[in-house]
Amino acid sequence: MSRALLYLIVFTGGMTIMATEMSASRLLAPFFGNSLFIWANLIGLILIYLTVGYYLGGRLADRRPEARLLFGLTMAAAAMIAVLPFIARPIMGLAVRGLDEISAGAFLGSFAVTVLLFSLPVTILGMVSPFAIRLRMTRVETAGNVAGGMYALSTVGSILGTFLPVLLLIPWLGTRNTMLLFAAALALVSALGLLRENGSRLYTGAPLLIAAALALPQGAIKPADDSIYETESPYHYIQVVERGGTRYLKLNEGWAVHSAYNPDSVLEGAYWDYFLLAPWFSSDKPPLQVLNIGSAAGTIPRQLTYFYPGVSIDGVEIDPDIVRVGREFFAMDEANITIHVTDGRPFLRTSDELYDLIAVDAYRQPYIPFYLTTQEFFQETRDHLSADGVVMINVGKVPGDDALAEAIAATIRSVFPSVYSFPAGSFNQMLVATRAPSSPAGLEGRLAAMPPGVAALGLKTLAGLEVVEPGGTILTDDRAPVEWLTDQMIINYATDRP
Repeated sequence: MSRALLYLIVFTGGMTIMATEMSASRLLAPFFGNSLFIWANLIGLILIYLTVGYYLGGRLADRRPEARLLFGLTMAAAAMIAVLPFIARPIMGLAVRGLDEISAGAFLGSFAVTVLLFSLPVTILGMVSPFAIRLRMTRVETAGNVAGGMYALSTVGSILGTFLPVLLLIPWLGTRNTMLLFAAALALVSALGLLRENGSRLYTGAPLLIAAALALPQGAIKPADDSIYETESPYHYIQVVERGGTRYLKLNEGWAVHSAYNPDSVLEGAYWDYFLLAPWFSSDKPPLQVLNIGSAAGTIPRQLTYFYPGVSIDGVEIDPDIVRVGREFFAMDEANITIHVTDGRPFLRTSDELYDLIAVDAYRQPYIPFYLTTQEFFQETRDHLSADGVVMINVGKVPGDDALAEAIAATIRSVFPSVYSFPAGSFNQMLVATRAPSSPAGLEGRLAAMPPGVAALGLKTLAGLEVVEPGGTILTDDRAPVEWLTDQMIINYATDRP
């Protein structure tokens, strides 16, 4: 057989494996999110499929060392990958609805869906390298050279299949068309191989058929009756929904709301409102300089601007598409805000500004980035606070499990002289730290100076306010098991629900 075609199918197979894995994460994200659970499922199962493929490929190649069989298998894999983006979303939608009923959680859901959708094509692609080695082998003396060359070529393809989708194709073409493009490339090489081996023209139209599917209308990524906008960014699946005159920003699986906007009201009746109260823990004056790490579509900056018109806000948001959505759908430009498209902690290291309030609300659901929870991070926030400055952080939790919030609170207390904790609903715990020593009595004494809506929040907060004492688990840059604590919290909540 043609040596060039054999090398080409190994290269293309390796490239398609990784392109499929990268695209799979994007297919799963709108339904199951991007948590470590999901990535563990995806990477672990892909490795299992490849392992099975390596084994079966070697056995089959010894029994039937036929090039036409290899190209037939890769053609079948190309067809399966081309079909995947069309059937994945309906199947995952059914899986999510079923899991909501039994409360099994995203882990089992992503596991089942990944088994169903990706097992066959990835297993077949795992067969390519050992099969090609067997076909290329002519002498035992060159076995090592042949095997090393084939696996090196497959790995080069995998490298390209990793970076091309992430950096170029998915942002420009979308997930579906990226999968179709790689499936068409695999089908083309397979068709050339089948044509050379047995002269069959039967499959020559397959790559053209797959390529033609690129012209089909995309349709909604995650259809919903209340959805008014959706898109994919390099970081997230972004969806805007509207209910009862209020717009909500949802990311990925949509289990949490990251911003809200109602043109007829400012207070949202949610945890964002409590950031308005934060400066009064330490001062009887409205804040003038604020840093909002994780500004999303601008709910917190808009509220701060309304209640404190003289405030100047630096908003830090890592995803430029979320910023664009905030300006288009959430009236972000009504806020006195300067947007910095970057990560929160690097921004602190490049800024010399002192702030009266640092509001931290950064999540890649369900995780708060671990480096925004450590002792070193809070030392950096302290150094960027004015004399009466305050830092407030939103910590996600589930009812009955405060382990993560307690660990972060203990860490903050190791840096700040006064730290407070209070609930803001069933799934949010607010932590407040003041640069100068403070007390609940001081907050109570400032109620009269607060704007009326904020004073009402103050009264509500005082009823559930707890003073955090020194001691407990300290999170550091070297050891901060935030993901583990979050995973345990989710598993316990999912399994304890009726």
